[in-house]
Amino acid sequence: MKQPLYLTGLNHQAMIKLCIDAGVKPIHAETLTAYVFRKGIVDWHAMPELPQPLKTYLDKHIQTFTPEMIAQQNAEDGTQKLLLRMPDGKDVESVLIPAKGRLTQCISTQVGCAIGCKFCLTATAGLTRNLSTAEMMAQVFTARHRMNKPVRNLVLMGMGEPLHNYEAVSEFVRMATDPKGLAFSPRRVTLSTAGLVPAIYRMIEDKLPCSLAISLNATTNDIRNSIMPINQKYPLETLLTAMHAYIEQYGCKRILIEYILLGGINDSLADAKRLTQLLQGTGCTINLLPFNPFTESIYQRPTRENVELFKAELVRAGFIAVVRESRGRDISAACGQLKTEVSKRRKLAAKL
Repeated sequence: MKQPLYLTGLNHQAMIKLCIDAGVKPIHAETLTAYVFRKGIVDWHAMPELPQPLKTYLDKHIQTFTPEMIAQQNAEDGTQKLLLRMPDGKDVESVLIPAKGRLTQCISTQVGCAIGCKFCLTATAGLTRNLSTAEMMAQVFTARHRMNKPVRNLVLMGMGEPLHNYEAVSEFVRMATDPKGLAFSPRRVTLSTAGLVPAIYRMIEDKLPCSLAISLNATTNDIRNSIMPINQKYPLETLLTAMHAYIEQYGCKRILIEYILLGGINDSLADAKRLTQLLQGTGCTINLLPFNPFTESIYQRPTRENVELFKAELVRAGFIAVVRESRGRDISAACGQLKTEVSKRRKLAAKL
């Protein structure tokens, strides 16, 4: 079945082609681009400068949508979590994280996830489908309208493994960083992966304009195998080789190491020492994320003492290490939690 064409999924060149196909001057693509990417307006009938033949053509060939907000949660720290419904009725989450002088948005790239990380609630539901570039872009526009200000940083760290949806994600990244698109600096767009090694090399080959975050989370293959099944196919040695290739191409400032601290699993001083050895000479910044427990999880949050000792060891070895406390902990802002909560409510209501 042919997928519909949504305006939010079209880059500037595609808009030029639309104008040519509609029999109007290509210059009108500039107007389309300005409305869509600068103002977040996707209704071409709200664009008075466009000629009627182009509007008529768009009516026949292009679709538009605004995700329906199914649920929302507001945290005391200003974090907002949105559950958004896509055109086929599938729901995904997007998180808005305000900080001094900037707004960061966490974008979902799939409905569910096939990677199966044991500490991730999204993984418990498996993968339903990939999101399209248009659906990712629509998350950004929804945030802009809701917050009444532009997002400054985009992080593809929401539901799903971005590199399992490479074609749509790479197009989103290019549109996000295109001066004719959202015009983000590549340093302000970060793609996070659990370690899909072939796709990392493809990012290098394609010169994908974004930063890369690697969700490492363990310092031995045995531990990583137990919490991240992907490690059985792409073990630490293979992943680290790909990481070094990325650093050689772009430098250490374009790569970030994410390390979720699981109490009693990967948060010991010995783990910290091994991590410094694994990353020796890379110059990578390391984000330490104390685990945010959810009801079904078998893992525990690490003690504050272990977190501080872990960080101190990394700093002693010369790394920049930052403890990133989970934003929106009072609203269960970890990926998949709002969707799961809403699903449970629906099932309970259906039984009444």
